[in-house]
Amino acid sequence: MRQNKVGSVMATEVVTARYGTPFKEVAQLLHEHRISGLPVIDEDDKVLGVISETDLMVRQAAIPDPYETPRRFRFTGLTRGARRQAAKGHARTAGQLMSVPPVTVHADDTIAEAARTMANNRVERLPVVDEEERVVGIVTRRDLIQVFLQPDDAIRQEVIDEVLVRSLWLAPSTVEVSVDEGVVTLDGHVERRSEAEIAVSMTDRIDGVVAVVDKLTYRMDDSRTRPVEPAMHGVTEEWLRKL
Repeated sequence: MRQNKVGSVMATEVVTARYGTPFKEVAQLLHEHRISGLPVIDEDDKVLGVISETDLMVRQAAIPDPYETPRRFRFTGLTRGARRQAAKGHARTAGQLMSVPPVTVHADDTIAEAARTMANNRVERLPVVDEEERVVGIVTRRDLIQVFLQPDDAIRQEVIDEVLVRSLWLAPSTVEVSVDEGVVTLDGHVERRSEAEIAVSMTDRIDGVVAVVDKLTYRMDDSRTRPVEPAMHGVTEEWLRKL
C-alpha cells in the first residue's frame, strides 16, 4: 500500500540561523521570508534547536514598561522549563532564543507519522534531517494537509487495487467501495472476520482517507484462530498484529 512520504511534500530550501545569529537578524529572517519559525544549525548543518514566533514574543514581552514600577525577578524556585522561558526574555542570539531539544523527522517518514509528531509536540513545522541529523528540508502543517486533497475517485481506486486485490486477493466485485469527501464506505461479504478487519485497517491508513464506514459482513469468525503460517491470502501476519 502506498503512503506518501515527508520527502514528497517538504520544502528543500530551508531558511536557517546559526547559534550566534543576533536576535534582530532572526526576526528579520522570519519577516522577509514570511515564515513562522526556523531551525538553528551548527557548522555541520546539524539541527541544534528551533525558533518560532512564540519564542520571539517571549523576548518582546519581557521588555519592561517604561511607566511600570521596576520589579526584581528571581529564578529561584522556578522549574527548569520556566527558567528556560524566563531566560528567553533576555535572549540576544538564536542560540539563547531557540527551543531544545529539536523535534525532527526524516524524509522517508510517512506523512501520517509526521502529523502525529506535530500533534504530540504541538509544533507547526518540523526540520527534516538525514541519517546524520543534517537538515535537508522543512515541512509545515500546510504541507501535510496536501494528502487530503486527493480526489475521491483516486482514493476509491487505491482501496480497490491496493487493499482488496493486491493485499487480500479478493475480486473487486466482492466489496463495494464508495468515497464521499474522503469518507470511505466498505460494503460487502467476505469469508473471514480477519479479512474484514484488515480491509478496514488498511483503508484507514491510505493517504487522504478521513474516515472508514465499515459495513462488511463475514461468514467465519476466525478471531480466536489466527493463522500460524507467515501469510494468508496475500496478507502478512504483521497486519493481523496491527489490528
